[in-house]
Amino acid sequence: MSGPASTPHASSQAAVLDVIRAAGTISRVGLVRATGFTGATISTVVRRLIDDGLVLETGRAESTGGKRRVLLQLNQSSRFAVGVHLDHAGITYVLTNLGGSVVARMSRAGVGTDDPPAVVARMALEIDALIEGAGIDRGRLLGLGLVAPGPLNQASGMQLVPPAMRRWEDFPLDRELATAARLPVVLDNDATAAALGEHWSGGVGNASTLAAIYMGTGIGAGLLINGIPYRGPSGNAGEIGHICIDAEGPECWCGARGCTEVLAGPGAVVTAAREDPELARAVGLATTPDRSRRVADFAAVTRAALRGDAGARRLLERSARYLAVAARTLANVMDLEQLVLTGPSLAIAGSIYLPVVQEELDRAFFSRATHSVAVRLSRSAATAPAIGAAAMVLQSELVPLREGLRLPDNLADAEAAGGGVVTTS
Repeated sequence: MSGPASTPHASSQAAVLDVIRAAGTISRVGLVRATGFTGATISTVVRRLIDDGLVLETGRAESTGGKRRVLLQLNQSSRFAVGVHLDHAGITYVLTNLGGSVVARMSRAGVGTDDPPAVVARMALEIDALIEGAGIDRGRLLGLGLVAPGPLNQASGMQLVPPAMRRWEDFPLDRELATAARLPVVLDNDATAAALGEHWSGGVGNASTLAAIYMGTGIGAGLLINGIPYRGPSGNAGEIGHICIDAEGPECWCGARGCTEVLAGPGAVVTAAREDPELARAVGLATTPDRSRRVADFAAVTRAALRGDAGARRLLERSARYLAVAARTLANVMDLEQLVLTGPSLAIAGSIYLPVVQEELDRAFFSRATHSVAVRLSRSAATAPAIGAAAMVLQSELVPLREGLRLPDNLADAEAAGGGVVTTS
């Protein structure tokens, strides 16, 4: 269940639908207790959701001495969303149902050196192929979520300025793709999307503060506070890849020195491996660096470490220690309850990084005497940003948020007598 406390909704229908999503199954009586709405309001809202095909009646709850309650759940196949993760190394597409489960996915070549308009045209064709291949009626598609590495400038379109994607700076990719794909587009940072995907698919429990550390070609973090993404005024909150770990360290592409990304990122690991001729030969690294192969080369070093190569293992553990220090800094600032490791690089190397990060937080997290920080690997680390991109669409279209109604801490209590009720801000 992923219905954290204090999630605000824009309407009673949004609140009821989100409670049903978070609970999995719940009765009308449970909804009354969970939302604080009257029985008449719940009956009206639930009937509307059923008529719209968004909710189904599914069996009855166990008897507690009276009439067995009819249970409600999402109609998972009633609506769908497309999620797209754009990166220099590759483009990942997913099609998810209403519950955030992936029903189709594919990966294609990254942006490379192609001109942005050519990439947009290709993406539109690949999105059509994804939808048609899944046999989904476009009338049931809510839209398309598009995510990419930061920094983003959401006020003036898309601004991508990591070195590998300089040519995309200021290109309005979201608007161009919306026109080419004939779908409304929601734009966000890939790390933020990864965090939201964890929330929507039910993987974060009731944590009120969650971060998803994302490592692909670079490093970032998505932040959720009470189930709501915290983006900051420019949409670039959570850039832990550019927290300073060593004030006199190597220069980062962002202009600062000693950033997490330049010390712990896949590029740093691959560069260090290439500087060791014996290790480079054993791993099969090309002599000349190729940015487009960064994730693949990092995967090769990881496989060597997992096979028992001591040199490769040392490089990854050094990277993990740097990342752990950045994670501790983020945990201290945000007073985190839960931390998820995700992204293509951590999908491969997560088993090495997780114990190092957890040990650092257990040892040195400032509030450890009050509560711990649970660290885990994402169940869908390789495709997390694309799944989160689709979740952005589902949330924005079906459970839009505003200050107001709030989910209770424990939805299971709402189904039982004496369950919690909603408060208002």
